[in-house]
Amino acid sequence: MGTTIENQVKKALQDLRPRLQADGGDIELLGVENGVVKVRLKGACAGCPMSTMTIKMGVEQYLKKMIPEVVRVEAS
Repeated sequence: MGTTIENQVKKALQDLRPRLQADGGDIELLGVENGVVKVRLKGACAGCPMSTMTIKMGVEQYLKKMIPEVVRVEAS
């Protein structure tokens, strides 16, 4: 049985998590549907004015590079 996209995303987010935690934040996976990854930023990242850039330039770019099936990342 192959690895699901959601499991691949979970593993990739674990790789990113220490960087977010170093700034007092964290990330939670809400789900993956049709290549769209839904996440929630927590802690210091939740109210940070740079959170949109963190999602698009950091998380989304990393996930797209690691998992070609990822189309985009959305924050909730």
